[in-house]
Amino acid sequence: MAGRIVYRTDSGRSCPDCGAPQSACRCADSPAAGAGDGIVRLRRERKGRGGKAVTVVDGVPLPAPALKALAKRLKQRCGVGGAVKDGVIEIQGDQRALLKDLLEAEGFMVKMAGG
Repeated sequence: MAGRIVYRTDSGRSCPDCGAPQSACRCADSPAAGAGDGIVRLRRERKGRGGKAVTVVDGVPLPAPALKALAKRLKQRCGVGGAVKDGVIEIQGDQRALLKDLLEAEGFMVKMAGG
């Protein structure tokens, strides 16, 4: 890594990933390249939630603002609450069948994970 530029006198610090000046870097806005396999996975979880089930939508290849907008649309269509935590959408209740149809209509490849 001897050839990597980390500082320039004309623009200051550079992003270690893309090499652009930190003020113009867009690495945090875009999803990490190769972070997933392009398949959205739906699973039901109950652990740590007092026995209440939630549907977890994992692997959506969208940046954070678009992920929040998608979560809002999914919650409205299901008529339930939910949250976005660490790049994962959590929807209250077991909504896997409905979410599978909604996400496929949005153009995502969806797989049901778990049992």
